[in-house]
Amino acid sequence: MSGHRLYCAGESGNCYKVALMLELCGYDWEPVFVDFFGGETRSERYREALNELGEIPVLEFDGKRMTQSGVILTYLAEKSGKFGGRNEEERLEALRWMFFDNHKFTSYYATLRWMVGLMKIGEPAVIDFLRKRALSAFSIVDKHLAKQPFLVGTEPTIADFSLVGYQYYDEETGIDRNDFPHLKAWTERIAALPGWKH
Repeated sequence: MSGHRLYCAGESGNCYKVALMLELCGYDWEPVFVDFFGGETRSERYREALNELGEIPVLEFDGKRMTQSGVILTYLAEKSGKFGGRNEEERLEALRWMFFDNHKFTSYYATLRWMVGLMKIGEPAVIDFLRKRALSAFSIVDKHLAKQPFLVGTEPTIADFSLVGYQYYDEETGIDRNDFPHLKAWTERIAALPGWKH
């Protein structure tokens, strides 16, 4: 029997963040696939039984249930003693980047990917807005990663796993990742970590 059950969908970068952390920490876990595209997370049954927010991922372990990828990553870092930063300054810096991720990096890009790459819908003005915001966020991270190998310094942290969540999906979004060489090299460094899986 697995120690952790991750309610997830393979298309979700937010679920991938948690799955990646579980793998890199060496935890025993099993996926429980949710029919996100069929509306399962929006059902009253799902909201009452698993997550009132109607979202994935959901991590079950030790009789507990946890939601929101950033919260889960933080918990797993504390529980495992891995990837949480070496001191308070690094822990706070990781948190700073995770807030940036939720507000600007993943939020705009994931919505753009959903509309353009997966659903093929959306008003041109909305898509243009999302793409410009994503490009701006990508530029900030690319510039930062020109100075150091990982977001918080020389070692990977949960900040890296949070921001990298959607970077291994290749749906067409109108963004050329080759325009961001430092960001691209960073994804390759993360993919070289022992235990990494797509």
